[in-house]
Amino acid sequence: MLKEGLSSIQAQLSVAIDETEARQILKTEVADLSQRITADPKGKAMFNEKPAAGVEAKLCEKFNTFMGCSGQQYTTKTDENGEYLFKNVDPKDYEGLIVRVFNTPSYIFAAQSLGISAAKYKIEADKTFFAPATNLFKSDVKVQSPKANAKVDAKTLEIKWDAYPDAAYYKISLFPKEVKVSSPYINEKVEGNSFKAEKPLVNGEYRLKIDAFNANDIKLSQLNED
Repeated sequence: MLKEGLSSIQAQLSVAIDETEARQILKTEVADLSQRITADPKGKAMFNEKPAAGVEAKLCEKFNTFMGCSGQQYTTKTDENGEYLFKNVDPKDYEGLIVRVFNTPSYIFAAQSLGISAAKYKIEADKTFFAPATNLFKSDVKVQSPKANAKVDAKTLEIKWDAYPDAAYYKISLFPKEVKVSSPYINEKVEGNSFKAEKPLVNGEYRLKIDAFNANDIKLSQLNED
């Protein structure tokens, strides 16, 4: 009788242990599953306030202005409404969200429209992440005169360029190569497609910058400085 009772206790104990192990395994499997939950962040790309269809968007775990994307990366394209969606993204912080300028090698940060050159994006599994709309701009403003590397008289300097489609105004900047020299022309607003320098310029080399904007202050294009 003692042996039979002992055997029964051992059987009950064995069952209890098995149930405990099963619960532990179940907890482990649930924990592993929660770590595999993904997110689907989305955003939108525009050009001249119209949807930019068929352009590439990329989400980068690590990002460097000079080296580009590294680490975990996700790539997708915008639909006919200019909207893009990254599917099955691992929840974590990402350093880069960029959109290609159509079929060029240039990219624009999604947060650049907010005045930020780069930003970190926290992607969470239980929250919908909407990236700020990216306003694409091109680099195809064409200068008529003066030509690149031309020597001009600072007293009679006049800059002319081709009128850009849908541009309501431009911003002109002249950046001196000499760091100790201050320029009187930084983001000078011009409503036509020519500009005469009336303020005195110190002799030296300058880098010209021209940006084109529409009537709602959205940047359309800039001078190609390559």
